[in-house]
Parts: sequence; C-alpha cells; structure tokens
Amino acid sequence: MTDWETIRYEVDDEVATVTVDRPDKLNSLNVATLEALQDAIAQAEDDDVRALVLTGAGEKAFIAGADISYMKDLDTPEAQAYAELGHDVARSLETFPAPTIAAVNGYAFGGGCELALACDLRVAAENAVFGQTEIDLGIVPGWGGTQRLPRLVNDEVARRLILFGDRIDATDAHEYGMVGEVVAHDQLDARIDDLTADLAAQPKFAVAAAKEAINAAHETSLESGLTYEKRVFSGLFGTHDQREGMDAFVNKRDPEFE
Repeated sequence: MTDWETIRYEVDDEVATVTVDRPDKLNSLNVATLEALQDAIAQAEDDDVRALVLTGAGEKAFIAGADISYMKDLDTPEAQAYAELGHDVARSLETFPAPTIAAVNGYAFGGGCELALACDLRVAAENAVFGQTEIDLGIVPGWGGTQRLPRLVNDEVARRLILFGDRIDATDAHEYGMVGEVVAHDQLDARIDDLTADLAAQPKFAVAAAKEAINAAHETSLESGLTYEKRVFSGLFGTHDQREGMDAFVNKRDPEFE
C-alpha cells in the first residue's frame, strides 16, 4: 500500500483502488490532492492492474468538487493552470489502459462529477447525488463536463444540468444514462468487487483494445473509427488470449487468459 497525504492507494488481486481521503472537506480537490491523484493513477499503470476504482472516503461524499476556498482568488492564468491539471487527471482516467470505475458513494458535484464522467463505468449508491453545479459559482465546468456530459446523456439533459446547476439523485442519474447501475449504499463495495473480479478475468489486451476503440468513437469520424476498429481487431489475432479464447470455445471449455 502506498500513501499520499490526501489519497489512499491499494492494490488487491490486480485491482487498484484510489480513494480521495479528505472527508472533512467532502473530498474536494485542491492542487495537492489533484497532483497526488495523478501520481496514484500513474502508479496503478506502473503496477499493470486490470481495473482501477475511484472513490471517496467517508459516508457523505464521492468527490464534492474542486476546492472553492482555493479557487475563489485565482486570476485567469492560475485558473488556466488549475483547469489543465483537472483535465490531465480526467484524461488519465479516460485513457488508462484498463477499465476505470467510479464508485460513487455520495456527493459528486462539479469536478467530482467530471472525474466520474471520465471513468469507463459508474456505479452509484442510493444516496449519491450528482451535479454540474459550477453555474452557481459564476463559472462553467472546467474539467471536461461540457464535453463529456452531452456525449453521455442527451443534449437537452446536459444543457439543463449545466445551465441550471441542478442536483439529481442516483435514480435520476441512472434514468438519464449518467450511471450504469444503482445499488444500496451498504452493497456498493460488494458490487464493485464483483465487477472488478469479472473485469480482471477478461482477456487483458482485448479489454484494453476495446476501450481504445470505444474512446475513438467519441473523437473521430465514423469512417476513421471503423478503420481504427478493423486495425485493433486484426491486431489481436496471434495473441495468446485470442488463440486460447477461440480454442476454448471450439473445445467447449473455459478459457485461461493471461
């Protein structure tokens, strides 16, 4: 286990869990915490894990947003640097070479909502509350919310959430497509364990390739995306997992992936 002052990092059965550990501040993200979070994600990549879970400490918050007490006196260049740091963290989750899961155990506002949006999957406890609440502060989302949210929910929903700063509960977030499932608060850890165990058992290179191809769908034209998919598909042939998976299917046995 590796420790930073405001981030907890653990690896178990090839699954990394990164916990923002500022419960007295509702796990809000100041510069030091963002930098530690970036380091922890990089450590997980070095550890070659098969899945990464992002969550928050305590009973109230996942990540309640950026640290407003830090932001309130920033000038434009300082705000730009802060935005770039938040974007870097979000992008590192989005491009992480294994699936990332946001275990949303409470408030996910502002930057916290944006980091959840950057993950591949989102599982919310029943008490979770989501919101792109920056408009209430006289600003707009600065860590990807204006771009990722409309890609995840329909355009009208995204505009309402951003323009009004509405808070929505886990049930509505699921209905809008912001989260994949909602579970009882005391079942969140068990559900995350089930998901990560299933992901860890999947063929590693194929999962990474699938994630890259899905990401490409949001970043390129359809024609370019289809070309990319063909390249990724064919590139997996000849790998151990492709040979093993297909041989296991033909011979009616369970595969043993690397």
